[in-house]
Order: sequence, then C-alpha cells, then structure tokens
Amino acid sequence: MTRLSRENFLISGFVCIVFGAFMTVAGLGSMAVTVGLFGIVFFLVGMSLSRQVGLSPEAVAQWSPDGEMLPDAGRVMYRVDVTLDEPIRSSILCGPCGHVELVMGGKPSSFTCPNCNKPLWEEEE
Repeated sequence: MTRLSRENFLISGFVCIVFGAFMTVAGLGSMAVTVGLFGIVFFLVGMSLSRQVGLSPEAVAQWSPDGEMLPDAGRVMYRVDVTLDEPIRSSILCGPCGHVELVMGGKPSSFTCPNCNKPLWEEEE
C-alpha cells in the first residue's frame, strides 16, 4: 500500500474515534461503540503500515525525463534537468525532436542535439 493509504487510514481512524465519542455523549451507545471500534481498527492498521519516503537512491540515479516533443514558442525549446546528488549528470530534452541526451556533469555551456543537429543554446562567455 502507498503512503497515501497509510495517511487515509490514520485520518479515518481518528475521525471515527472522535465521532464515536460524540455519539457516546449524545446517548447513541451501540452506534458509538461500533464507530469507535472501527476507528481504533483503522488507526491501528494505519500505524502498522510502513512509511514510504520518496524514491530509492537507485531510482533517483536512473531517472530521466520522457522523450516528448515540446511546443514551438517562436524559438527552439529545450529542457535541462541536473541532479543535485552525486553523480552529477544532466539530461537534456530537445523540443523539436523529443530526443533525450544524458551528459555527465552540470549544464554544458553550449549544446547541439545529436539527433536533429539543431543548436539548442550557446552561452556567451
């Protein structure tokens, strides 16, 4: 189960316990016991589920964007993603052809798409 279902069980359990307490005060004994017990069960199930924290380091290291064509905006569009953790690598998505190129290190000062031979950018020194 996902982290979202864990949170849903915890919230549902808490809400059922609170409603069960309100029903007890209102004099609805059998219904209050039923809702309160379900609340305790939901809360215990939610507490027993493991907590999932993000992606694994292997999944982060292997991530790259999907190859998709970007819309034309009057100039060549591209997308550059640079990892923050080691190993530093950049993934460059060419907008006109949708090709993804992986480059070790940060964003290069200039780049030409090897698939369609279009220059995407060139930074002046």
